[in-house]
Amino acid sequence: MRADLAVSYGDERLPRYTSYPTAPHFSPAIGGDTYAGWLAELPAGASASLYLHVPFCREMCWYCGCHTQIVRRDELIAAYQRTLRSEIVQVADTIGRRFKVEHIHFGGGTPTIMAPEAFVELMATLRQAFFVLPTAEIAVEIDPRTLTADMVEAMRLSGVNRASLGVQSFDPVVQRAINRVQSFEQTACVVDMLRRADIAGVNFDLIYGLPHQTVASCLDTVRRALALAPDRFSVFGYAHVPDFKKHQRMINEAVLPDGPARHDQACAIANALKEAGYVQIGLDHFARPDDSMAVAFEERTLRRNFQGYTTDKAEVLLGFGASAIGHLPQGYVQNHVQIGAYAQCIGAGRLATAKGYGLTDDDRLRADIIERIMCEFGADLGDICARHGAEPEAMLKSASRLKPLISDGVVRLDGDKLAVARDSRFLVRSVAAAFDAHLDPGKQLHSRAV
Repeated sequence: MRADLAVSYGDERLPRYTSYPTAPHFSPAIGGDTYAGWLAELPAGASASLYLHVPFCREMCWYCGCHTQIVRRDELIAAYQRTLRSEIVQVADTIGRRFKVEHIHFGGGTPTIMAPEAFVELMATLRQAFFVLPTAEIAVEIDPRTLTADMVEAMRLSGVNRASLGVQSFDPVVQRAINRVQSFEQTACVVDMLRRADIAGVNFDLIYGLPHQTVASCLDTVRRALALAPDRFSVFGYAHVPDFKKHQRMINEAVLPDGPARHDQACAIANALKEAGYVQIGLDHFARPDDSMAVAFEERTLRRNFQGYTTDKAEVLLGFGASAIGHLPQGYVQNHVQIGAYAQCIGAGRLATAKGYGLTDDDRLRADIIERIMCEFGADLGDICARHGAEPEAMLKSASRLKPLISDGVVRLDGDKLAVARDSRFLVRSVAAAFDAHLDPGKQLHSRAV
């Protein structure tokens, strides 16, 4: 990575482009009736992926940017699980047929906060409502501090085959500063339990840019994590947005790494993982060479959705739960964020859509370009524009933000083919942003580019 470019571009506030347009552009004009109409229009042969959001945790991690809340009473979790099951049935009834499902992802919050028997019931409801393929990837996000052996067994019985473990950092100083104390031994124990249960796919989430973090502490975390041999790593830069996430005000801003330090940490982690044999995939993922994600990256079939990079090829993503986002060919829908409003809608027999976005032809064109840039560090603008009935020259003319990136050597243009320079790939979000017609640079809605 070039440090001079990290200084020039690293402080930009840009989307991670897990969708286009991004969620801040969703409108309440898109509601449950619109969503119901979109569902009814889905073609009979379509396949779908499912995302289920469980917005509960036992305690708040101060760095967290997710939609979650602290819960002590298990009956609240049980009631939410019943509401989820009702929503699944409602959506399936609205579609009117059993869709094939190739991917299921449980996110949060802490999905494994559910009682084991409740998780089994929830998976049974999904299998009744949809045709879950025998080869489907079923992934669950896990907090290693609270996972029980009974929950691991419930996951095994339900066909879970991938687990994402929140690690963030093994440095106890950093852990105390973010209110997430988690020992290496706890994490190692959970990895062992999962593998004994034949949940073979293990992912680790790491974060740089946390309070008190240094290059040395990042490398020590990587060294320890590598000893547990996960299949994939996700490496994210901490997004400090205390105006949007009030609990982040508990973090002492005086001990947050600055832009150059974040750049150095990101470089150090990436280099250490690549030296250990992992393939760098897109902006923030690393995988073993034989992992399905590394294969998809090599074959140029990698996709990007709200869970980040994915091998999922489905054109329909159905979101269930409070705040969950769905993606259909017609556009995006998001459920009510507040659990009470979400549950009230489902209890009344209505879809819980609070807002969304109807895609235009121009949105679809730009979404394809941005996805290829994020997944492949480049895009064949001629090919993509031809598929959308557009001219690449007009698209390039509208992308005025490309000019300084080309001048600085971040981007190379060969005719209609765009490529991000290898030593500038950490700025891929800046390149993608050049094609974002909705971006408002004056609004601080997103995380730092580096």
